[in-house]
Amino acid sequence: MFEKKNKDVTFCEAECFKIDANRKTVHCRSAVGTNLDGNGDFMLDYDYLVVALGATVSTFNTPGVLEHCCFLKEVEDAQKIRKGVIDCFEKASLPNISEEEKRKILHFVVIGGGPTGVEFAAEMHDFLVEDLVKLYPAIQDLVKITIIQSAEHILTMFDERIASFAEQKFKRDGIEVCTGFRVIKVSDDLITMKRKSDGEELSVPYGMAVWSAGIGTRPVVMDFMQQIGQTNRRALATNEWLRVRECEGVYAIGDCATVSQRKIMDDISTVFKMADKDNSGTLTLKEINGVLDDICIRYPQVELYMKSMHMLDIADLIKGAVGDSHKESMVVDIEEFKKALRHVDSQVKNAPATAQVAAQQGQYLAQCFNKMEKCREEPEGPLRMAGGSGRHFFRPFRYKHFGQFAPLGGEQAAAELPGDWVSMGHSTQWLWYSVYASKQVSWRTRVLVVSDWTRRFIFGRDSSRI
Repeated sequence: MFEKKNKDVTFCEAECFKIDANRKTVHCRSAVGTNLDGNGDFMLDYDYLVVALGATVSTFNTPGVLEHCCFLKEVEDAQKIRKGVIDCFEKASLPNISEEEKRKILHFVVIGGGPTGVEFAAEMHDFLVEDLVKLYPAIQDLVKITIIQSAEHILTMFDERIASFAEQKFKRDGIEVCTGFRVIKVSDDLITMKRKSDGEELSVPYGMAVWSAGIGTRPVVMDFMQQIGQTNRRALATNEWLRVRECEGVYAIGDCATVSQRKIMDDISTVFKMADKDNSGTLTLKEINGVLDDICIRYPQVELYMKSMHMLDIADLIKGAVGDSHKESMVVDIEEFKKALRHVDSQVKNAPATAQVAAQQGQYLAQCFNKMEKCREEPEGPLRMAGGSGRHFFRPFRYKHFGQFAPLGGEQAAAELPGDWVSMGHSTQWLWYSVYASKQVSWRTRVLVVSDWTRRFIFGRDSSRI
């Protein structure tokens, strides 16, 4: 990517273990040990820092998870899972193992029924049914996959139709879905879970457990948050321009950050004064429309609220608050203006922790850096509603949701796209293939990915050890 862009970029393969915001330095550690003393520690100074460290696994302090479960975060996790699956089949093939023990060894448990856990369970089922059972035919009937989910359904962030379709498909495939259970302990051969409805505890023997039940904060991000006074948070708080709050020159994107959208009711008096051009103490519809574009850019929840309430324009929003008697003149005072906008902030929502959000944030921030000098002279952002005068240099970041997919195995997938459009089945899987390939960073990676899929279709998956 750097070669294609022909940019002067220095890449260092190292781990950042501390961010010093006061000195504007980043403390790093190389895994290969480049210093004379062999510890590989070094520091980098920065003018602008972008924190994009992602998140780590959250175990919710469940005993035994870190020691006995596999995870779905790093490449090393995938290698460990691959080796573990083959080990389970090899061990279950030994002649001195009882059938009961074989069933335990070949019981694969996925803890967490979100998109990641569901996709893993589906891919695991395809791997076992389409490839491994051909190599181990004597034990194919002993294999079992179980999903444990604390909510009443899997894929709770999707449409109910998709969740129902996925549960029915898994039932046909022989994947057991245990909903309404919370895992409270994991030992080396047992998973203890509690039924949320009545508190009954059950223990399930297993051969491999994969934890996919949430994300947590990385230690370096947690340390940085304590430095800047953002304690008791799951992620770094940024403003709408992705700058870390109370920290000049530091930006954060992806799972390690969350955008704190400012509420319009916090600035309602300032907005009213800015719109009141004649200082009359009241606003006409013309005065409101004069700053409406800036209001909608600075506070996108206004536009979202009007859409959710099927309002055509700001006049409908004002009419609903001031009553029929003001329809002709459409003049409102500060209290009526507050009344009209009092429910708008209910549309403030955090963006999900997905790659789609992180990719849009990265593109937005790169564009801001690239045109920083130009925008300082010719600001393109909205009017400053709180603090200062003039305009913001840039338009604030605004996430645009393009939909979400859930691969369900067996060359089937489910999709939920904007406009309440839901699709499920084989055709959706091919749509997923096309979207996945188009999101690759170069034609080289697209060709490699598509060739991997083609090779899998023809020859099956590789089951050799790594």
